[in-house]
Amino acid sequence: MPLIKTEKLTKTFKTDDSELEILKDISIEVEGGEFISIVGKSGSGKTTLMNILGCLDYPTTGTYYFEDYDISQADSDKLAHIRNRKIGFIFQTFNLLNDLTALDNVALPQLYAGISEREARIKAREVLNATGLSHRARYYPHQLSGGERQRVSIARAIINAPLLILADEPTGNLDSKTGAQILEIFKHLNNEHHITFIIVTHDNELAQSTERTIVLADGRIIT
Repeated sequence: MPLIKTEKLTKTFKTDDSELEILKDISIEVEGGEFISIVGKSGSGKTTLMNILGCLDYPTTGTYYFEDYDISQADSDKLAHIRNRKIGFIFQTFNLLNDLTALDNVALPQLYAGISEREARIKAREVLNATGLSHRARYYPHQLSGGERQRVSIARAIINAPLLILADEPTGNLDSKTGAQILEIFKHLNNEHHITFIIVTHDNELAQSTERTIVLADGRIIT
């Protein structure tokens, strides 16, 4: 069974007098350990699809299986559990809490999982060290460069050993050199830890570096 499988998945948003269909008949399979990009113009449905794959939203129709579990039928508590234990998120804008240090930002998913604060901080130091930022553990986000903040967000994403990482324009706010370094970290995590990556991007060079590219247009998969 693939890690991810969608069948004729659709997503429609209702307004006062009309319906807007954002995703149309999306059927994909993703095996564990794949390194995939999703590309398409603005408005093609990339972010909506990522939100559904990340268990942040439900499809309107169709089915979504994650590890053979029908996400379409899951309640909000089950989705929260899957997001915390199985999926890591990396965003273009980093989404770090400004009043927490790098260490405490990274430790948050462990705390949400019920791990003690002491154990969560020990684990957070380990993953910060793995991303080359142990010397910045007590720095706040505003004291870090863009590349360092993205490394903190990567550490936060991997601290609970997820099966899947969803990255939304992860190099969009970085210069080309730093973006290349972030991509190398992704490839290392994919190769050494077999974490599945799905990267939403406008960056053709980044997309070309992935093993497979899904191209969306007007809510449909065209390639």
